[in-house]
Amino acid sequence: MPLLRLRVTGREDDVRAIGNLLQSLDGVGHVEEIDDLMPHMDDADSSSAGLSDLSGPDTHELEIEASNASAAKRVREAVEALAFDLDLLVEFEHDEG
Repeated sequence: MPLLRLRVTGREDDVRAIGNLLQSLDGVGHVEEIDDLMPHMDDADSSSAGLSDLSGPDTHELEIEASNASAAKRVREAVEALAFDLDLLVEFEHDEG
């Protein structure tokens, strides 16, 4: 089963809309928002030290399990179309292997 990972930059409501869309697609077995495991630490010498990270849109990581390659393609196309309509940035991770 193909496993897709994507990063969405947008509001919580927009991510929820993507999740609802994914749940409605045939061939999607599992959709989960996963935590960002990478700590984001400010560099004390950075020009952005001490600034709030809340000034822009949030980043959300989603993991989607598709039943086959055709379903994975439908997921990608549907997410890209919705992201265009909602004016979101969506990045798909590619497995090298």
